[in-house]
Amino acid sequence: MAHRGTFITFEGVEGAGKTTQGQRLATALGPDVVLTREPGGTPVSERIRDIFLTSDRITTMTELLLIAAARAQHVDERIRPALASNQIVICDRFIDATVAYQGYRGGIDLEIIHQLNHIATGGLTPDITFILDLPPEIGLQRQQQGETHRDRLDREPLEFHRRVREGYLSAAAAEPHRVKLIDAAQSPDDVHTAILTEYQAYLSK
Repeated sequence: MAHRGTFITFEGVEGAGKTTQGQRLATALGPDVVLTREPGGTPVSERIRDIFLTSDRITTMTELLLIAAARAQHVDERIRPALASNQIVICDRFIDATVAYQGYRGGIDLEIIHQLNHIATGGLTPDITFILDLPPEIGLQRQQQGETHRDRLDREPLEFHRRVREGYLSAAAAEPHRVKLIDAAQSPDDVHTAILTEYQAYLSK
């Protein structure tokens, strides 16, 4: 289904500042913005998020299927209707997170992930994706210094977080027309400026 609105997603390793930058962009773009997240975004999807983040004994395949279920509900109930109403949708994580976390980190075949993403979204892809790139060591240090609640993914070994970053860098290299890599080691203001510059360039096309 074609949509008239604009679909923007934010991605990155833990501590990269996705949530903060998504909120700043939403404020900059005005009131007609739907700000949401994955997993989550709807009552059903938020319940799945709770299971996903708090279950200590969970396989990577179970993670993938939970994410797909939450995403299917999210897309049908919230994202597509907003886009059909000509709204801007900003989502904290989407399909690229599944590639990075369940693919590169978890070792599931990427073709399976792409197929399941397509089923869950009905073929919907973001118009523009901002990957906030940061060495995972810095991201985890930021989280430890802040007051952010750390879930089970945050507590995983550093090597897992490095694989996640590798997945994101691969996604940026594969789809440069959609995915924009932003240096998240900059100050928050500089990161915000870089995002606005890329967004304006997208609009000019």
